[in-house]
Amino acid sequence: MGFRTTTAVLVGRAVRVASRARGGGSAIPGNIALKIDPEFLQHSIARIPLGVVAVSGSNGKSTTTNMLAGILREHGLKVFTNPSGGNLPQGIASSVLSSVSVTGVLDADIAILEVDEGYGPKITKMLTPSTVLLLNIQIDQLNRYHEPDRVVRMLEEVASTATQSLVLNRDDNYLVDLDTRLGSGFTGSRAVSFFGASPELIGASAHGLASAERFGDATSGSGTPVAGGAAGSAEGTAGSGHLAAGAREADVTVTDLGDSQAVLGIDGHDIAVRLPARGLHYALDAAAATAAARAVLGDRFRAGLVTAALNGLTTVYGRGELLQVDGEDIEIIMMKNPASLQLNLDSLSAPPEQVFMAVDEGTPDPSWVYDIDLSSLDHVDVITGSKAWQFAVRFGYANIPVGTVDLDVRAAVKQFLALPRPAHGRKTMILNYEQMMGIRKILGFKELEGGGA
Repeated sequence: MGFRTTTAVLVGRAVRVASRARGGGSAIPGNIALKIDPEFLQHSIARIPLGVVAVSGSNGKSTTTNMLAGILREHGLKVFTNPSGGNLPQGIASSVLSSVSVTGVLDADIAILEVDEGYGPKITKMLTPSTVLLLNIQIDQLNRYHEPDRVVRMLEEVASTATQSLVLNRDDNYLVDLDTRLGSGFTGSRAVSFFGASPELIGASAHGLASAERFGDATSGSGTPVAGGAAGSAEGTAGSGHLAAGAREADVTVTDLGDSQAVLGIDGHDIAVRLPARGLHYALDAAAATAAARAVLGDRFRAGLVTAALNGLTTVYGRGELLQVDGEDIEIIMMKNPASLQLNLDSLSAPPEQVFMAVDEGTPDPSWVYDIDLSSLDHVDVITGSKAWQFAVRFGYANIPVGTVDLDVRAAVKQFLALPRPAHGRKTMILNYEQMMGIRKILGFKELEGGGA
């Protein structure tokens, strides 16, 4: 272990310096380290005293990981975590390189790792997390996963690797009964807890939680799919043998929601927390992080420290982030998949005065935009990226005016920035992940995602 691990650290760090100088991707150093020492992650992370918490799901991984790390730090723990986006093995390895000693030791009490759904089974089998936190299963990256059922199977594998506790979203159709599917042999030796939102808040959301619908034996007797968003009856779904979303008792519940703030109910007490951006989905991320912290800390958990931690957090790169450019505020809304776009649109209190959209090949098949309710927008000023015309046509069918379509991203950004300041609010950019990274650099924010990788 020693020679290979040390060599992996030294060479990986040298590659990291060269990569950062060239503006290269943050996963390159980790990829090199893993080639030198294929067990680099096991050798470095396995020594952390309190082990690993794995965070996975379709949406909200980066924000929830950031929140959970903040809460545990507020409780006095030294936390190692991977930056947002670095959730594949090479990305996690790059994060390790920025913090590990030459001998492969991480100075941390616990590791909080955002884990990609597709690579989750491989990563969690390697690192055997003490706790697994699963956020949701939504329609996402159909070019990779084809259907939500495939993600379900992968996350069941991830859940099965937890050695101490499993934390689940009780308002997700697929996760509400995941523990029962794993069987009594699993749950008998591990604690299972849930987080969620009040049925009133979910019902007040225009499209619920935009969850994937569950078909097959999770239907009513007439074959009607379980509702994708709203919490269901505690008695489960008629004739299915499955519990309906919302049926389980939650340890942490979102009980009230404001503009970038929420109230969480924990053990009979309510605490107010600040959110990184508006929306019920961000409040659920906060509830998820709090429930996981409660599972990890046990008797050491203090609800008041959750407020202190979340009120002091910096917004994760590109997720509801506010950037200042030439004295103007620009809000970055990232659309990763149908659910993330719909929930972000639903969270708008009024149509933004100025709207920019950029979509490229990172969204290989944008046809899902025809399933999106776009009524929260009344116009789009500029659309760019290689998929710009596909989105412009969709806006045309929705009778939403589009000002300009320009496939030259730099020219499009320049045109949008040249618009007069909004009379109210701020400029709004709706971007897919790849365009988000590139446009942040165009705007002058050139650091790699997460900074340390």
